[in-house]
Amino acid sequence: MPYVNLGCGNRLHPEWINIDIASSSPQVIVHDLSRGIPLPDASCEVVYLSHILEHFRRGDALTLVRECYRVMRPGGILRVAVPDLETICQLYLTKLQAVLSGDSSRTKDYEWVMLEMYDQAVRERSGGEMLSYLRQYPLPNEAFVYERIGEEGRSIVRSIKSQAIQQFAVSGWRAGLRRLVSRVRICLTRSLVLVSMGRKGVMALDIGMFRLAGEVHHWMYDRYSLKELLLTAGFRDSIQQTASTSRTQNWSSFNLDTLPDGTVYKPDSLFMEATKPTEI
Repeated sequence: MPYVNLGCGNRLHPEWINIDIASSSPQVIVHDLSRGIPLPDASCEVVYLSHILEHFRRGDALTLVRECYRVMRPGGILRVAVPDLETICQLYLTKLQAVLSGDSSRTKDYEWVMLEMYDQAVRERSGGEMLSYLRQYPLPNEAFVYERIGEEGRSIVRSIKSQAIQQFAVSGWRAGLRRLVSRVRICLTRSLVLVSMGRKGVMALDIGMFRLAGEVHHWMYDRYSLKELLLTAGFRDSIQQTASTSRTQNWSSFNLDTLPDGTVYKPDSLFMEATKPTEI
């Protein structure tokens, strides 16, 4: 039975079914997971969700996890990775205590942790204040930032330096036509809102459309709340894992959470696995 990588981004493997909302790779099935998982019941051995659940509202996140339950065979493994709220909170308290005690060398670390806690939940434009922070040259606390966001952060900074940031790029004339139609529709909608509601109405429309586009975080999870979510969806035997450990055989060889040299791709992650019961 297949292994499925949901919300794969650029972390994909040719032996897996890779699904994401948009991609330039022919190995990725383009699909909006808010509409369910496009696979039959009990058809999958392993399902992996990496940094997806935090982009769903709490009720919608439960719906998605139940969809994972539906497509998995009894005894199958669900693996979930999310930003680790517990670690962020612990770091926040540590850095707060440091700056309150007069340690000015920790000021930038404190600023970054505050961004981790809030920016992606409250931002109203792509990249938010995090992107502005990473655009600094030199990056004032580079070692701490990379310790938190790892290779993903290094990739973002490299893109900034090369002036080549392109998120969710999709090639082909069909994709280009879809983008053109979408832009025309948005322009017409903004014109109608401007006439009927004025500039504040247009601002509200722009913010609302951005916040519904999938970039922002709608919820955060720690060890307890993530385990409870999986249990509520029907899974059992929840256990915390690391980037390189899993119940899935030969997990490290797929390099979905690590680089070939073993470096963790997203070190700010909480990893948890659960199984679908063989008997109900």
